[in-house]
Amino acid sequence: MVKKLISIVAFCLAGCFSKQQKNILPFYNTPDFTPRWLADNDKDYSSVHTIADFQLINQQGKIVTNKNVQGKIYVANFFFTKCTGICPKMNNNLKKVADVFKTNSNVIILSHTVMPEADTVARLEEYGKKEKIDPEKWWLLTGNKHEIYKLARQSYFVDEEFGYNRSSNDFLHTENAVLVDREGRIRGVYNASLALEMDKLAEHINLLLAEE
Repeated sequence: MVKKLISIVAFCLAGCFSKQQKNILPFYNTPDFTPRWLADNDKDYSSVHTIADFQLINQQGKIVTNKNVQGKIYVANFFFTKCTGICPKMNNNLKKVADVFKTNSNVIILSHTVMPEADTVARLEEYGKKEKIDPEKWWLLTGNKHEIYKLARQSYFVDEEFGYNRSSNDFLHTENAVLVDREGRIRGVYNASLALEMDKLAEHINLLLAEE
């Protein structure tokens, strides 16, 4: 019985390792970010979580929706311009990622403000120029606060499981950056305050670029 159990566990682990050896990133469907790989013969993606529809405004005053990122790989994070703590470090680390893919039109960054009442389009434009953020590659987004917070917690899961059902009255501040594939599915989560995590993020973006 013990040998049989060990064989079953070994088989399951081998399956996971074979997926990783093939450089296939998992999907993330829940706020606890439990990774899930689809079987080689499973092409049914209907059960895979996707980012909900959204409509926001970037630092150029342009409306941004899901259609603008369809077919692209993007990194989503959350910040506010008056933040003097962790946000500058996150932005500096994300700049390195943006620089790696600056000539690739299929990779962009979406940074959502968690203080839209203060971070107007004009404020975001000013901030973007100060931080030397390329508005064609890196969109600073504002809009309805309830929509942004719902998107953050229920689509990107950035506030983790305990924040899933929180309201927009509960302030959101997270170090997480989320990697989203061409079909709007979560493929990775990273601590944007850590440079090593951003190196991993860049590697994983290259893996998604290589996917069919």
